Amino acid sequence: MYAIVEIAGQQFKVAKDQKLFVHRLQDKEGSRVSFGKVYLLDDGKKVTVGAPAITGASVKAKVVGHLKGDKVIVFKKKRRKGYRVKNGHRQALSELIIENIVVSGSKSASKSTAEKVVAVKPVVKKKSPDKVAVKKTTSKKATSDDYSKMTVKELKSKAKEKGIVRYNTLKKSELISALSK
Repeated sequence: MYAIVEIAGQQFKVAKDQKLFVHRLQDKEGSRVSFGKVYLLDDGKKVTVGAPAITGASVKAKVVGHLKGDKVIVFKKKRRKGYRVKNGHRQALSELIIENIVVSGSKSASKSTAEKVVAVKPVVKKKSPDKVAVKKTTSKKATSDDYSKMTVKELKSKAKEKGIVRYNTLKKSELISALSK
């Protein structure tokens, strides 16, 4: 069984008896803490997903100790300018051991349901009935507005049907004026 939980502003995947290093907590060494922002639970059979957090679920942990992380060197340099700055720090951390993952009164969703929720199809807008009626009422004779919406290839095929000579050398505007005559 594992859970995804928010601890000190970061999300972690935790399991029972796991050792974890997080940003420094205010609690004393040896104290027990509880984290209520559980976003996902998996017990092997079903996956429970929160929206955004699961109500009634929490993770119990024990603060083992406070320590500093590895030294991080920050070196800045601009070449040919004589600018060199060396800074560094050691991050303050807290060591936790996850004791228990508590679940009570949660909304559950199976794995297949969770996948279906993610794969939502976009809504397709249908054409309004008045636009369809406009298309049906237009005459068969094409107007210059219809020709301006056509591509050059379509215009050339219309010119060929009408029997216009040298239609291959004409530009789009010339094709439109020749077809509208």
